[in-house]
Amino acid sequence: MRTPLPSRRSLLRALGGTAALGTLTGCGVQAAYVPAGDRAAADVSATDKHLTWANWPLYIDTDDDDATKRPTLDAFTEHTGISVDYVEEINDNDEFFGKISPALMNHQQTGRDLVVISDWMCARFVRLGWVQEMDRSRQPNVTEYLDPLLRSPAFDPGREYTVPWQSGITGIAYDRRRLGREIRGVADLWAGDLKGRVTLLSGLDEAFALLMQGKGVDVTKWTADDFHAVCDQVEKEVRAGQIRRFTGNDYTKDLVSGDVLACQAYSGDVIQLQADNPDIRFVVPEEGAELWSDSLMIPDLARHKANAERLIDYYYDPEVAAELASWVNYVCPVPAAQAVLADSDDEDTAALARNPLIFPDKAMRDRLAIARDITSAERLEFAKRWNVIVGL
Repeated sequence: MRTPLPSRRSLLRALGGTAALGTLTGCGVQAAYVPAGDRAAADVSATDKHLTWANWPLYIDTDDDDATKRPTLDAFTEHTGISVDYVEEINDNDEFFGKISPALMNHQQTGRDLVVISDWMCARFVRLGWVQEMDRSRQPNVTEYLDPLLRSPAFDPGREYTVPWQSGITGIAYDRRRLGREIRGVADLWAGDLKGRVTLLSGLDEAFALLMQGKGVDVTKWTADDFHAVCDQVEKEVRAGQIRRFTGNDYTKDLVSGDVLACQAYSGDVIQLQADNPDIRFVVPEEGAELWSDSLMIPDLARHKANAERLIDYYYDPEVAAELASWVNYVCPVPAAQAVLADSDDEDTAALARNPLIFPDKAMRDRLAIARDITSAERLEFAKRWNVIVGL
């Protein structure tokens, strides 16, 4: 079993593209929005069996003996004759936004047929009209096997423009042996025996939903008042010395060393930590936790749209999804892959099917929700307040 390094989410900044968007809207550049009728280019997929795919590092299976080989991707090419230029160029949502936004806002080709970015950033691309609607007639596997929990986020009802690549849960990680008790809810983070031994995520988009859920908020339709109530509470806990610091993915080092006993955490990271320390636990709080995704999108003017749609559907075949899940160890967006792994003759592989951080059970699923995204109108105000609290 392998898990990808946490670099994909470690560099996320609280503004998450606010500066770039602020420049556009502040200058009144209405042309940044692309109407639906202007998003498609002539599709050469039928004659040019190729596509270019931009993804994050270490986010796909690789061969045990040759890291340059990607078995599922190589099998796709062998089966379809479509070659894939797979580029691991995305290290940060905001950075990638800045990299390709000049082309998109000026209605130019990006040189990419498929990209994977986090859903909160996908929301901006969808609002700006920078991605194309997918043709589901070419994607029967997506139609049949996409996890119902992920089918209709607020920013893309029906998933017309996006399809989850992998998902994860933002919850709470803690060291059961060192703490000496269980953690069941967000309110447990504010207990006296955790004073100075708690960390929260510094990124606005990563932190707010779980904290709202701890206050009983339905994060699918939260309000500005809900956001400011969370900020009030976090400010109070900072003044009281309850929160040690705000982190990116470096919370994992604090948890391993024992400097921190409980923290906001990502499910995929905890699977990695548990391999060395089974006392580290991950909990979906009783009040609920956020289910997030990194999703596939086809940018405007992509020249190989049909090829990209075919590749997306290939990864929704349960056999292929199972092979990918056994390598990346995030929440699999194809629940049917669980049965494939369970039937494996390899004991370690079969055990993955029983891991609720890869295939959440019903009790856990009932507590998961996809938070509505922060709108562009809200972002400047919210980021300003949050950044003051976390010291950015």
